[in-house]
Order: sequence, then structure tokens, then C-alpha cells
Amino acid sequence: MTSSKSFQFRKFHRAIALIMLLPLLLTAITGSIYQITDLSGNDVKWILELHKGNIGSLKLETIYPFLNALGLLALLATGTSMLLQTRRTPRRRTEED
Repeated sequence: MTSSKSFQFRKFHRAIALIMLLPLLLTAITGSIYQITDLSGNDVKWILELHKGNIGSLKLETIYPFLNALGLLALLATGTSMLLQTRRTPRRRTEED
């Protein structure tokens, strides 16, 4: 991969990361809080609604998990590709080597 393509790939990864930051944080935080409250015997349905993607009048519960999954898979694919690309690039020798 040329350095121009590599830069564009990193730029794409960064854009996906910025887009997915809020939904993944919301899912992780609300899922953890819901588990804690459920284990303690408290009934906090509004946290479960947020976790499912129902935010106010916006009802995304049918598509929200798929969007989260697609975004996370895209981040995993681009991140793994960048990791493998850096390992393929030979290290420059320093004067100490």
C-alpha cells in the first residue's frame, strides 16, 4: 500500500471512530449500569431503553444493534489492516544496529 493510500485508510478509520464513539460508549455504559441495577433488584427501564437505542422520540431499537455491529466490525477491520501494514514495513536501521 502506498503512503497516500495508507494515509487515506487511516483517515477513514479515524472518521469511523469519531462516528462510532458515542453509540459504542452509550451501549457499553448503559449495558453495564443496567446489569448492576438488575443484580441489585432495582427496576430501571429507562436505562434499558437507552441501551436499545430508544432516545427520546427516536426509536432505533430495530436497527441500532446492526449499526453498532457494522461500525465495530469496520473499526476492527481497518485497525487490524493498519496493524498488519505497520508490521510488514521494515524498520529503519539506526547507527546503533
